[in-house]
Amino acid sequence: MRIIHIDTIDDERVSPYVNLTEIQLRNRLEPAKGLFIAESPKVIDRALAAGREPISLLVEQPWLEGMAGTFAAIDAQWGPDIPVYVATPEQLRKLTGYRLHRGALAAMRRWALPSVAEVCAGARRVAVMENIVDHTNVGALMRSAAALDVDAVLVTPSCGDPLYRRAARVSMGTVFQVPWTRIGTESRHAWPFDGLRQLHDMGFTTVAMALEDDSISLDELTRRLHADAGDPDRIDRLAFIFGTEGDGLSRHTIAGADLTVRIPMSHGVDSLNVAASSAVAFYATRF
Repeated sequence: MRIIHIDTIDDERVSPYVNLTEIQLRNRLEPAKGLFIAESPKVIDRALAAGREPISLLVEQPWLEGMAGTFAAIDAQWGPDIPVYVATPEQLRKLTGYRLHRGALAAMRRWALPSVAEVCAGARRVAVMENIVDHTNVGALMRSAAALDVDAVLVTPSCGDPLYRRAARVSMGTVFQVPWTRIGTESRHAWPFDGLRQLHDMGFTTVAMALEDDSISLDELTRRLHADAGDPDRIDRLAFIFGTEGDGLSRHTIAGADLTVRIPMSHGVDSLNVAASSAVAFYATRF
């Protein structure tokens, strides 16, 4: 690694961390040369373990010694010329607007996302995030998917970016462990119409998580997953669909899904946050 101490966060060499918004980072020569920012050593290490290419690192001075293992791994895989820019805690506070308690950022290269068919090959349970815009919820769902053995996650065109630094941080870096890609990007009508059809053609039973009059309970869905092979209600491959905060799933998605499913709740509570509801659904339906 090349250790470089900077005098100011206005240094042009750290401009990806300072001057570019997440959208600019994503669209800058995307996908082959677009960037994303990984925040915290754990997220950086998981990205590196997944083979993601580092462009540079920006590290708070007190964390430098503790990241020796990360630097050695980068040297071994990518060579000794990746720069590590070192700043004081005060400089990084000006950059992020808050104290960077985990001490490190990395600018890393985006990659071309795989196809839906590639991501879903061999999968039994997948999750679709429809237009979820809160990056905390995006990251929390990815983390639950990893922890509870969901095979893949699909992201609709208007959904938040799983590589947004807050989403990746909340996911604890599991965004680099769970296979994911975007679905329905081909045309204005590709999601939900073509996307639902594609999932159906691959053998998935599409399940809209929604409070509809004809919704079945999560317990009934679980029964169908574990039903005998001769049971006509048996489900072999399952695609959960979770909707955006507030409005939930679109009416077209609910109408086009094979089933709607509700989580039974008490005390007059009518819904759970999407991060909580996805974790409950993933746990209940694990094989």
